[in-house]
Amino acid sequence: MTDIKLKNTECIEKPEKITTRDLSKMWLRWWYANEIPHTFDRMIAPSFLWAITPILRKLYKCKEDLKEAYERHIQFFNTQCNWGGGTILGITASLEEARAKTIAEGKRDEAVGSDAINATKVGLMGPLAGIGDAIDSGTVQYILIAICLPWAQEGSLFGALIPWISFVVITYLYGFYFVKLGYTLGRQAAVQLLGGTNIKRIINGLSVLGIFMMGILAASYVNVKTPLAFTISGKAFVVQDLLDKILPGILPLITVLSVYVYFTKKGLKITQALLWLTVVLGVLGAAAIL
Repeated sequence: MTDIKLKNTECIEKPEKITTRDLSKMWLRWWYANEIPHTFDRMIAPSFLWAITPILRKLYKCKEDLKEAYERHIQFFNTQCNWGGGTILGITASLEEARAKTIAEGKRDEAVGSDAINATKVGLMGPLAGIGDAIDSGTVQYILIAICLPWAQEGSLFGALIPWISFVVITYLYGFYFVKLGYTLGRQAAVQLLGGTNIKRIINGLSVLGIFMMGILAASYVNVKTPLAFTISGKAFVVQDLLDKILPGILPLITVLSVYVYFTKKGLKITQALLWLTVVLGVLGAAAIL
């Protein structure tokens, strides 16, 4: 009888308060172990569980509830580290806290259900991963590389290290911001990320900046010139000099636009595009046109 009373008291014990330090620890564990225990059947669910475990232990004082939470978060899960993982971690911590508090009040039937928590995670992991991959891997990373590329060309070690270090620091900081946003707003955080005006402005701004950087790279590092020259009435005309007076960099621009048109019509077939580019430029080079 005494054991039963102790067990019941343990199960209705109030959960501990979740602090910013707890959220920071959760984010650090997730960020560190994101891809380490990657499996085909669960993907990165073990990373998610390991990250949120300290919070679950503060929330659930009943072993059965804690066990159920462990089982809930070891199920299949896969998303992008910062935008997806950060936001979903924060939202999940918020939902688990709400569930634990309701259970501690003796209202288990009214608590947020396991199915609702899992449905929220699964429903958000795809859309948020798409945003994160496009911005982190497709924009921010290449902007940093483009900024430091001249240093690398000069043989400076900083040209290789600074993009990597900057990317790690920047993504870590705004990833933690997404954790706090998710925890504070709950499910509304996803609405703000997916449909919020400020986020759309950030994405559009980064996209425009990325296009500018790609244009700068194309103009600076795509080197296409023509050696053609001809003489009229004893006066020599160099075609490249004429082109530079009309529009400097017109040949690199034509090359880049040709590749863009190819991708538009044939799809993103990078290997084929490189092969065709090599063949065409090789033939034009052999003919002394380029």
